[in-house]
Amino acid sequence: MKSLLQAVSGLVIILLAFLLTRSIAQPIRFNREAEARTNAVVSRLIDIRKAQTAYKSIYGDYTASFDTLINFIKNDSFVIQKITGTYDPDEMDANEAVSVGLVDISSTPVSVKDSLFGSEADIDMLRYVPYTRQEEFVMNAGTIETASKVQVDVFEVYALYETLLGGFDSRLVDNYLNEKLKVSGFPGLKVGSMSEATNNTGNWE
Repeated sequence: MKSLLQAVSGLVIILLAFLLTRSIAQPIRFNREAEARTNAVVSRLIDIRKAQTAYKSIYGDYTASFDTLINFIKNDSFVIQKITGTYDPDEMDANEAVSVGLVDISSTPVSVKDSLFGSEADIDMLRYVPYTRQEEFVMNAGTIETASKVQVDVFEVYALYETLLGGFDSRLVDNYLNEKLKVSGFPGLKVGSMSEATNNTGNWE
C-alpha cells in the first residue's frame, strides 16, 4: 500500500512539474511566434505601401483592388529619363537646350516589379496575410477632405491580430490584443488610414 501511495505521489509530482513547465513555456513560445508573425506582416504591409505609392505616381490615385495592384506591378513600367550633355539653367530650360542640340533626353522603361521588388519576387502573395491559410489583407482606397477643405487621396491596408494569430490559445491572444490596443488603439497591424491624411504611416512606426 505504501509503495502504491509513493508511486501515485511520484506521478502527481511529475504531472504538476509538467503542467508548471508548460504554463511557463507556453507564453514564451507564443510571444516568440507572435513577434515572428508580426514582423512578417509588417514587411508585407511595407511592400504594399511601396506598391501603392508607385501606383499613385503613375495613375494619380490609390487602388482598393489587389487584382489591379498586382497587375500593375507585373505589367507596368516606370519611365526613366536620362539627360546627356550640359546647359546653363539660368539661360534656358531643358526643352530649349534640347531644341538647340546642347543636350539629348532619352527615355527607358523599367519594370515596376524589377525596380521595386526584384525579378524573383512572388507578387501574387502580396494580398495574403503571412502564416494564414491565404487570408487576405483588407484594403480600401478613396478620397477624404481635410480640415482645411483639401481633397486628399488615401488608402488603408490592415490585418487583425485575431487573423494573424489564429490557432493560438484565445486567452494569450486576448492579452496580446489588449496590450497592443493600449499602444495603437487598433486591434491589428495597419498602414494608412481612411479617416486621416497620415502620410501612409504604419501603426507600428
